[in-house]
Amino acid sequence: MSSEWSNRPASRPQRRRSMRVGFIGLGAMGEGMAANLVRAGHELVVWNRSRAPVDRLIGLGARAAEEPAEALDAEVLVSMLADDAVTRTVLLDSGALASARPGLIHLSMATLSVAFVDELLARHVEVGVSYIAAPVFGRADVAAAGKLNILAAGPEEEIDRVRPLLEVMGQAIWPLGSDPRRAHVVKIAGNFMLASAIETMGEAAALAQGYGVEAGELLNIMTSTLFAAPAYKNYGAMIAERRFEPAAFKLTLGLKDVRLALAAGEARQVPLPFASVLRDNLLEAVAQGEGDKDWSALGGRAFKRAGQA
Repeated sequence: MSSEWSNRPASRPQRRRSMRVGFIGLGAMGEGMAANLVRAGHELVVWNRSRAPVDRLIGLGARAAEEPAEALDAEVLVSMLADDAVTRTVLLDSGALASARPGLIHLSMATLSVAFVDELLARHVEVGVSYIAAPVFGRADVAAAGKLNILAAGPEEEIDRVRPLLEVMGQAIWPLGSDPRRAHVVKIAGNFMLASAIETMGEAAALAQGYGVEAGELLNIMTSTLFAAPAYKNYGAMIAERRFEPAAFKLTLGLKDVRLALAAGEARQVPLPFASVLRDNLLEAVAQGEGDKDWSALGGRAFKRAGQA
């Protein structure tokens, strides 16, 4: 693999030609990513199920697509849709993928199941569209700042072609070979680790609080010493402050991602016993009306179970 694909932070791109890019999925993450591409001088055609983010991007210089298929009349399609079901509806059931411009590269940046990616890969081969997996780590504010960590897997030559777009959206690009499923499973594994950390911090804080140590005091110590990492610091502060709204990443999406981990594990006979615990705790939170809260609310469940809410 060439030196281009080291795990170094991606430098800001040099002057390169503008690319015609279709962008589908302008939610909390996608809108900021698309805005950065417009600001970098790329020609964007955008589509979203709700109109407000489309209008904001038109104000920056993007053009609206009336149907998803219009966004596939491009050199590159970027998709950032919520889940398998939405992706299937928008790209497959609508006929958009089947009508794609020949030679299109699909940059798939959402969190999708490995089983669905298998299906997508086959459908892309049928219509002559290249598929690159590029899921991301980072919340909406990180996406807006162009500081995402991007996992990239697919044909190396075609990843090189879209690298200028990746560099605009991310601060680092992590190469994972030619099989797109590798990037998707790393994303699933990473979100499983985050959910585990949130649950652990909540339980540890409830334990300490049971002995008169405030949650904020414990979590400040832990995230400044043993667990001095951004994910622990950010989520630790949210748990300590019970700051679960507004949601940057909804708890229902966390439940979806833990289920993806369980499904991927079962497909390869990899037991994930703690993932089963997380699924049940997340499901309980949804059942009790917390599904629209930030998934850091998972950590708050421990206080409720301990009668400390």
